[in-house]
Order: sequence, then structure tokens, then C-alpha cells
Amino acid sequence: MKKSTLLFSILSLMFSSLSVKAQLTFPADGGNKKASVSERIGITDVTIHYDRPAVKGREGKIWGQLVHFGFKDLGFGTSKEAPWRAGSNENTTISFSTDVAVEGKPLAAGTYGLMMAVQENDVTIIFSKNATSWGSYFYDPKEDVLRVSVKPVKDQPFVERLKYEFMNETDSSAVVALAWEKWAVPFTVSVNLVQTQLASLRNELRSEKGFRWDAYQQAAAYLADRKTNLEEALRWADYSINGQFVGEKNFNTLSTKARILAMMNRTAEADALMKEALPMATMQQTYAYGRQLITQKKPKEALELFQELAKKYPDVFMSNMGLMRAYSAVGDYKTAANWGRKALAQAPDVNNKANIERLLQLLAQGKDVN
Repeated sequence: MKKSTLLFSILSLMFSSLSVKAQLTFPADGGNKKASVSERIGITDVTIHYDRPAVKGREGKIWGQLVHFGFKDLGFGTSKEAPWRAGSNENTTISFSTDVAVEGKPLAAGTYGLMMAVQENDVTIIFSKNATSWGSYFYDPKEDVLRVSVKPVKDQPFVERLKYEFMNETDSSAVVALAWEKWAVPFTVSVNLVQTQLASLRNELRSEKGFRWDAYQQAAAYLADRKTNLEEALRWADYSINGQFVGEKNFNTLSTKARILAMMNRTAEADALMKEALPMATMQQTYAYGRQLITQKKPKEALELFQELAKKYPDVFMSNMGLMRAYSAVGDYKTAANWGRKALAQAPDVNNKANIERLLQLLAQGKDVN
């Protein structure tokens, strides 16, 4: 009897514990769908987590009614002046993987509670360091990290369920817009792309990624492409060649360092490095360097390079293309066209063929193809 009583007590405790822990999964309260949306701006990830309420026939009663204007005592929680939670249910949150600017104002990397104080013709967007509260019932203005003011856009195409979306993207910015019913609330997120990338490169080169010559070469080339921090770029380029256990002399490392030296007006050093680098170049690398010389307004040097390429790789598509471009760059359009016709006969696909035909038309008109 005692054993039965003990067993019953143990089973009762077990089932009691299980009943607390075993929560079944159901849709969010009120049918408000959970959602998230992300976009990468440069190398910065922006992610919004939110719940999506529906209009449910309440058109014309959303803004100023269901979504209260300004700050309001919601009758629950500690806040007596709460903004709208910019969604439904728990906190709407927005995360930034690096520092950003919102409407031109700086905001550090992190996750924030996203709330809005809505007015008829103005919306204050609030980024709170408290990203774990339920809605805005416990909103505390002392936890605000940033506020920005934007204009709502009205009379938009009808949106049944609230959504966030990214639009008007550029390499360094995007507009984030909340859209619901016939309103949209847009705000611009931007990054200093070069400085953000530079900080990332510095950090990554200190990791296991920094045990490769190509990592330093790529980092140096990035700075050279953007004509910034050339002293640092030169250090990275040199390390890609001479770094202990890392450095390697090849066309990529030598030509990258030469390019940076040329940008720093150290021409003799750059020329010496390129003489060392070119014998290591593949046909494709030589062709790309010749195109670079043309871009740098060095047509005679480009012609000499492509003539040497044609000796090394005679009567092949890339050599003939290079000679067409080089002769065009020095103004000899007739000779350029002759090489262009040879390249046309060797075109590897229809796209290349169409491009060469276009370039030949330019040459016939007395125009440079570069």
C-alpha cells in the first residue's frame, strides 16, 4: 500500500511538471501573424521582427483610432505615456549588425525596440534599448537611444496586413517602410560603406582569414579601388608578398602593390614591380592589365603589352581583342578593325559576337571602342 501511494505521488509530480513545460504551439493571439524581414546594406544586416495585425474591415479606423495618436495611457503596465508598438503583440524589434545612420543620425550596432508616436502629419520613430518588453506597455523614455521624425505617406495602395519592406536600395542605403491600410511610414537607413568595410577588413585580417596572401591582397585592392588609406593599403600589399608564412610573389600580389605605388606617385618602384609581375601573368591577367592601362590613359604602354601578349598567344580570341582595343586607343581605327574582324571569327558565344559587331560599327564611324 505504501509503495502504491509513493508511486502515485511520483507520477503526480511528473505529470504536474510536464503540464507546466509541455506547451503546445498555436498561432499568435488574435491571428496576428509573426514575421521577419531582412536586408543587407553593404555588409550591414538589418533585420526586423514583428507581428502583423490585419485591418479586418476597419478601413478608415486604423490611424488615430486603433493606432492611437501621440503618447497614451494604455491602461496597463507602467507607462502612462506610451507610443504605438509599431505592430502587434510583443515588441517590434530592429537589429543592425554594424553602426548605421537613421535619417542621417548615428545609431550604434545592436537590437532595439521599435516604436512610433504617430500624428496626422508626423511620425516620431523611437529606437529603445529595451527590446524585450511586451509591446509598449512598459515604455520608458529614459531608454530611448534615438528618435527621428518622418512624414507619413497617405493614400497608398491598400495593405490588409501590416508589413515592413525595404525599398529604394543603393549600395549604402535603403528605405525601410511600414505599410498598413493606406498609410506608409518610411525611414532611411544608411551606412558609411567604406569605413564599415575597412573596419571589417581590419578585424578579419586578425582572424584565421589573415593566414592567406590573397586576404591581404584583396584588402589592399579594395582600398586602392576606392583611393583611400593608401599607406595602409601599401602595408597590406607588402605583407601579401613578404609576410612570414603568408606572403607569396605572384602576379596578383606584385601588381596590386605596383598599382598602389603608382597611385602614390612612386612610379619607378611601380614600374619595376610590374616588370617582375608580368612574366607570371596568365593570358587573362595580362589582358585585364592592358585594359587597365587604357583606362589610365596609357595607350602606348597598352599597345606594347598587347603586342607581347599576341607573340606569346598568337591568333587567339583574347590576343586579337586586346590588339583591337590597343590600336583603337592610339587612334589607328583601321588596324583595330582588322584585329576586330579576326576576333569576331573566334568569338566563343553569341554575346561576345554581338559585342564585337557593335565595336566594329564604332570603329567604322571613327570612334574609339574603349
